[in-house]
Amino acid sequence: MAKPSEHLIQLCRAAVEAEREATSKPYTKEDWAPWLAASEAFQRAVTEEAGGGDRFALEQAAKKAVLHPAPDKAAS
Repeated sequence: MAKPSEHLIQLCRAAVEAEREATSKPYTKEDWAPWLAASEAFQRAVTEEAGGGDRFALEQAAKKAVLHPAPDKAAS
């Protein structure tokens, strides 16, 4: 599986948070602009980081790290 950089994970996290904020209220172009900008930044970074590699796998790995983080092994 692809290993996303910490920078890519941070961009994904920002896009997810912006989405939550935007969709928590009725649609307006102004309220959704931050989400669209964060998503575009994330997608550009995925493309750059993937280079000629598997872009889809890298994107999914970043989303998994943000949306479904592995349990902290130190807490075991």
